[in-house]
Amino acid sequence: MTTVLEVRGLKTQFFTQDGVVQAVNGISYDLNEGETLGIVGESGCGKSVSVMSLMRLIPMPPGKIVGGEALFEGVDLMKISDDEMRSVRGNKIAMIFQDPMTSLNPVLTIGRQVGEALELHMGMSKSEARQRTIELLEMVGIPSAADRVDDYPHQFSGGMRQRVMIAMGLSCNPQILIADEPTTALDVTIQAQIVDLVKKLRDEIGMAIIWITHDLGVVAGLADRVAVMYAGFFVEEAGVKDLYGDPRHPYTIGLLGSLPRLDAERGRRLVSIEGLPPDLIALPEGCPFYARCNYRIDRCETENPPLRLVAPNHRVACWIDVTTAQPTR
Repeated sequence: MTTVLEVRGLKTQFFTQDGVVQAVNGISYDLNEGETLGIVGESGCGKSVSVMSLMRLIPMPPGKIVGGEALFEGVDLMKISDDEMRSVRGNKIAMIFQDPMTSLNPVLTIGRQVGEALELHMGMSKSEARQRTIELLEMVGIPSAADRVDDYPHQFSGGMRQRVMIAMGLSCNPQILIADEPTTALDVTIQAQIVDLVKKLRDEIGMAIIWITHDLGVVAGLADRVAVMYAGFFVEEAGVKDLYGDPRHPYTIGLLGSLPRLDAERGRRLVSIEGLPPDLIALPEGCPFYARCNYRIDRCETENPPLRLVAPNHRVACWIDVTTAQPTR
């Protein structure tokens, strides 16, 4: 299987008046051709910052990518010039943002906004870009696309605007599509339609996807592999079946325990994770989940565990084997 993206030791920080916010703390992963990687975790854990760093969209200042590399087509995206990055962004690596209403320009027509990338990256004329835009809008399920191409964003519903964002992301046939919580602002029926649409387009086009979300239910039906993020670190990474069927990190167990299940025993209560995430300006010396963990030992307070292999393609950052509740060797 061909690897299209290799991220190694990515670190991003924000330098504020209150101190240095350690938003992303040395995450590493590979993304393979045609694969969907889900990155999950609670709000503020660094999911969005990690992919914005890949796209070099972190506002500087106050933000700064302070370490790591992201190898794409043999080139480190962290080291290329801004002009070279612009030729990659939206062309070879595209991104769908969380709120389409703030991502779309309210005073430009949908056709103009989708067509802009086609003219810039694909060298199309205005008429060619318009025709291709209509085809893209039809592909993502917008009815009467030829009549809607000259409409403005406010004339579309939330679900339709998100479909427009997907059309923009797919316009240049990218190798990687990054989706940053694209269904968060939508109701559940529209969420399901968007997820089904992305799965269908992924299978047709063969692109790789990084799907950012805090909704484990969405990831279960979409991703091939899942990375669980907490306080800027990856704490568990596994295939989707292994992660849901055999979670090995206390945080992952807590997240899955908080999900309502149709096959749950009658009277079973949902689990909550006590406490709050650590302050990213003053991260603890040891494991960031220490204060909230039911499995903790003394070592957890002073040493942050690295990701280690506990099963084929299953990595966990924990000093405890949760299956036995005993320290690892």
